[in-house]
Amino acid sequence: MSEKRVLAIGAHPDDIEFMMAGTLLQLKTAGYAVHMFNVANGSCGSMVENGERTAAIRLQEAQNAAQMLGSQYHPPIVGDLEVFYTKPLLQRVAAVIRVVQPDILLTHPPEDYMEDHMTTCRLAVSAAFARGMRNFTTHPDVAPVTTPLTVYHALPYGLHDALRRPIIPDTYVDITPVLSQKRRALACHESQKSWLDDSQGLDSYLQTMEDMSREVGGWSQQFTFAEGWRRHSHLGFCEPKDDPLADALAAYCRVDTA
Repeated sequence: MSEKRVLAIGAHPDDIEFMMAGTLLQLKTAGYAVHMFNVANGSCGSMVENGERTAAIRLQEAQNAAQMLGSQYHPPIVGDLEVFYTKPLLQRVAAVIRVVQPDILLTHPPEDYMEDHMTTCRLAVSAAFARGMRNFTTHPDVAPVTTPLTVYHALPYGLHDALRRPIIPDTYVDITPVLSQKRRALACHESQKSWLDDSQGLDSYLQTMEDMSREVGGWSQQFTFAEGWRRHSHLGFCEPKDDPLADALAAYCRVDTA
């Protein structure tokens, strides 16, 4: 494949739209093919519907959002709170990575406010590390790939870890030009507004996203709205100086070398 590709792996439907979608939109403008993969199906995200019905609603919302973002969507593989670091799940996630063969992998940070997010991060990183291991069999069985891959971690939802410590990025992507598109993609998750209002006390689902993006933009000292990233170690993935996100988005990116 000659076309550059980015794969975003999030725990639940709407996680990517909240913390990563602006960067995906900027990469798409830069010529990248965009792929989105939710590990869990969102089945616990309702105070009204049962799990099966909730998962069906959230699948449609996720597909609508992916279409709005111009992304290929890869369907979830487990229910909410069933994201565990197990070999069967690792095999499923690794299969998606081998099929997509991304140049850039975006995923959750190692520290976040809930276990599904952190375990998704572990699965994504390990599956990416195993992408070229011929003796690691995926499900379905996909041949190993050896192309370089650079992994980036988004900021946690809420911009703090579970012990309320702020997580500061080393890379800022300007999402000001695409904020309205990001907002429309997040708005596709209509079922989540009332759920998060009720379960987490959000006053406004969309405003919360904008407020976080504005705060990160302020941290950048350059952009009005931004998404923050931390680049994973290159070991086992790519060359030490590989930074395809900064290379692709040079005009919309600030790397804090300090």
